[in-house]
Amino acid sequence: MKKVYDVVVIGVGPAGASAGRSAALSGMRVLMVERKTVVGVPVRCAEYIPAPLMGELGLGHGFVVQRVRGMRTFLPDGTEKTTLTPGLMIRRDLLDQAICSSACDAGAELMLGTSALAFDGNMVVLKDQSGHILEVESEVVIGADGPHSTVGRHIGSTNEHLLAAIQVRVPLTRRLDQTEVYFDRAFYGGYGWLFPKNEEANVGLGILKAGSEGIPLRHALDRFLERLANSGKILNRPLGWTAGWVPAEPLRRIVKERYMLAGDAAGHTNPITGAGVFQAVTAGNMAGRWAAKAVRENDPSLLAGYEEEWRDLFEETHQRAFRRRLLLEREWERLDQVIRKCWVAFREYYKD
Repeated sequence: MKKVYDVVVIGVGPAGASAGRSAALSGMRVLMVERKTVVGVPVRCAEYIPAPLMGELGLGHGFVVQRVRGMRTFLPDGTEKTTLTPGLMIRRDLLDQAICSSACDAGAELMLGTSALAFDGNMVVLKDQSGHILEVESEVVIGADGPHSTVGRHIGSTNEHLLAAIQVRVPLTRRLDQTEVYFDRAFYGGYGWLFPKNEEANVGLGILKAGSEGIPLRHALDRFLERLANSGKILNRPLGWTAGWVPAEPLRRIVKERYMLAGDAAGHTNPITGAGVFQAVTAGNMAGRWAAKAVRENDPSLLAGYEEEWRDLFEETHQRAFRRRLLLEREWERLDQVIRKCWVAFREYYKD
């Protein structure tokens, strides 16, 4: 006999766990499905969140590593810009687990090591970690399963404009209280970062392609690590690395029939900065709430309210960021001339 749910959430990162929690708190029968065997592992995130997100989460400080007071942006011409942007460096795995636990406390069920194979109407076909095929029924399906979303493919809404990202943990030579962003012509369409976490830092690159020098992403990271080591900021002894993809363009459609997308699956990351945790949590909360409303009123067309609410809140910001991204990519050879128009640390970015 098939299990029947009101809402099935595919993917249990910040978007999916938030959606599961929101729907469960609204009284829905919720199943959260995660292909990983441990929520939040491995970490594919620079692990910075803006300070205001803590109020939205309401989960205490158990996942917080350190506070940062601002951001330093280093430009190719050797100049730098410091902006005051208070935020927090976190353990992303602990954040995901905290939201997931909160969702389970609210009544959501969790299946780990389980993948979504297919969707047909209100039926969802799953494969668990033992290889067994399961079928469940759900009134609403929320896809929060990352930049290459299975749910997104099903509804014909997929991320095509992506940045490749790679990151390592390295020891710092001294503690830092600001995040650091580095623009370099070798990092085509993106940037390098150093985000401090007490005695360590996350150091990484996000780029569209190898760039004018044609070097592989891993080699570009090696050069960046050497540069930071030569500046005396880090010890070039990587403690572990991860890689992944970051959406760089908002999707035009995030709702179709009984299906919804949230977080990276919906292209909710900021197209110019790549930041996405705040948007993921916000979108997940919205998606869960609108899913519950549609189920209660037996009207899937109400799910369109989620897309409308999301666009009311974020579309202006994200469309500006996407326009800046297109300019940055088109004029990359003139990076020194266009960067102030294309990066959030400068006033010119906010002038159309």
